[in-house]
Amino acid sequence: MGRYVIRRLLQMIPVFFGATLLIFLMVHVMGDPVAGLCGDRRCDPATATRLKQEFGLDKPVGQQYLTYMGNVFVGDFGTAFNGQKVTELMAAAFPVTIRLTLVAVVFEIVIGISLGVLTGLRRGRPIDTGVLLLTLVVISVPTFVTGLVLQLLLGVRWGVIRPSVSAEAPLDELLVPGLVLASVSLAYVTRLTRTSIAENRRADYVRTAVAKGLPRRRVITRHLLRNSLIPVVTFIGTDVGALMGGAIVTERIFNIHGVGFQLYQGILRQSTQTVVGFVTVLVLVFLLANLIVDLLYAVLDPRIRYA
Repeated sequence: MGRYVIRRLLQMIPVFFGATLLIFLMVHVMGDPVAGLCGDRRCDPATATRLKQEFGLDKPVGQQYLTYMGNVFVGDFGTAFNGQKVTELMAAAFPVTIRLTLVAVVFEIVIGISLGVLTGLRRGRPIDTGVLLLTLVVISVPTFVTGLVLQLLLGVRWGVIRPSVSAEAPLDELLVPGLVLASVSLAYVTRLTRTSIAENRRADYVRTAVAKGLPRRRVITRHLLRNSLIPVVTFIGTDVGALMGGAIVTERIFNIHGVGFQLYQGILRQSTQTVVGFVTVLVLVFLLANLIVDLLYAVLDPRIRYA
């Protein structure tokens, strides 16, 4: 196991540098960030030159990337164009988005897996058909439509929730935004769990466990569910980073000042330091989530061993 972890950590190094390099290059083709600093008016040449020198934009892109990565390893993600440290923006935004993502993941695990197990054990019955139709509708409806409808009904008309989340973003105010954020992924988890349960239910080891007279609950939890959860864990693990990076729409709808909000502002203002800094951390989240998922395989299925 230790050798496998070391090998995976070494594999993450080129992936990290490759991903950050691509992000750095793509951000630099968005346009001239100095022009965004001056607003509608065009910067005079002297001001533009001074700003480029101040933010290091007068150097070649390759040199800018090497300088940026050198600063990242000492904890310096640069300064946003408003003069605020990117690390300060991260300290304010990431805790909010992490809470929102955790709420979304809990919804995925509790509701998605529960509905998947229920329909997988009752495949072909009315409840199975109903859940399949419901998940298909959820997948078909865009997230911003779901968010706006729930905000209008629960927040404006019925007054059950606050239409916009307060600046502190307490956990109770993040329940509905978390459900909106998790809605599409929750539907996929339900369908994936259902398919996996239905397939493994006909496996030889399940029939053997039933023939041995084991209680139904133990057959489902110890034999059927553990093996069926491997593809589900893979999806949820990779979805954690996607939820954090894809929260832009949800955070805009409910006025949540998290990672999505800061990324939106950074793209809008062409603040390369902000965008690259936040996405760099999201790349690390993706890599760590994939590593944890791979290690969980051996826990779910004892037949999996790492050399």
